Amino acid sequence: MDPAQPVAVSDHSATDTVDHLPATSVTSRVKIKYSGQTHQGRVRTNNEDHFLVARLAKAMQICQTSLSHSGQTRFSDEDGYLMVVADGMGGAAAGERASALAVESVETFALNTLKWFLHLGKSDENQLVDELRKSLELADQAVVDEAEANAKFYGMGTTLTMAYSVGQDLYIVHAGDSRAYLYRQGTLEQITSDHTLVQLLISGGVLSPEDARTHARRNVITNVIGGPNAGVHAEIHKIRLEHDDVLLLCTDGLSEPVPDDQIARTLAKCPDPAEAADRLIAQSLEAGGPDNVTAIVARWSIQGPQMSNASTGSFC
Repeated sequence: MDPAQPVAVSDHSATDTVDHLPATSVTSRVKIKYSGQTHQGRVRTNNEDHFLVARLAKAMQICQTSLSHSGQTRFSDEDGYLMVVADGMGGAAAGERASALAVESVETFALNTLKWFLHLGKSDENQLVDELRKSLELADQAVVDEAEANAKFYGMGTTLTMAYSVGQDLYIVHAGDSRAYLYRQGTLEQITSDHTLVQLLISGGVLSPEDARTHARRNVITNVIGGPNAGVHAEIHKIRLEHDDVLLLCTDGLSEPVPDDQIARTLAKCPDPAEAADRLIAQSLEAGGPDNVTAIVARWSIQGPQMSNASTGSFC
């Protein structure tokens, strides 16, 4: 690594607290700390990655009242969080445009359509999962429509990995080869699958994971937002969060040059998400910075009675 410190194109870190009342009427206090960073790397001349961290809260604006709080805006006690990373692909500025458009589409959907506060009953959960899947489908259509309207953007596409949490419930929605990891009690687990040609070969027993890291076609993606044809498959997982869980969302600019065991050691040594994200970006640059690199790190603190993780699972 050269003596110059990596300068993040964008950085966001904060701590928030929400009170969550689960279905059992047992109160848990949930705190989340998070940080997102992105860097163009040492080889690329532009950054085609984009990320988003957003807080969702029900709000009421008091327009007029005889009480003392006229004109105030009141927010609900319960919050949701939306985190997204996207890695664009395409010639010229097409990749950068595709990832930006996909993130903007998800942001708009979350603001105007997503019933994020429906998460307790089974029917509510099914509706939420359908809406999360729909958000990827609309992002896919937005990217395809823009490419059709502008010839220089033809074929542009992007990966998109999204995390949505409310209380102790975490949903992961994914397409492409960016990744979501969960670090829990000293163990790092890759939650998402890589939607790539080499992963298909690995799953079929044709290629070993070790050989896949240097395979000539390791960057061929089989499921993306956009691309030459409309249509995307949303891989969805649900996780019941536990105290001190850490979530990492990242593009392949991190996961390809930095091995999983090194990522795990960094998350273990850096309990502060801003420090962890900064160190992970630096490690990618130390490994040559061959690609744009983006990381969002979030850590949960859950105090009080916790429900079991029996509802953890995946959705087709």
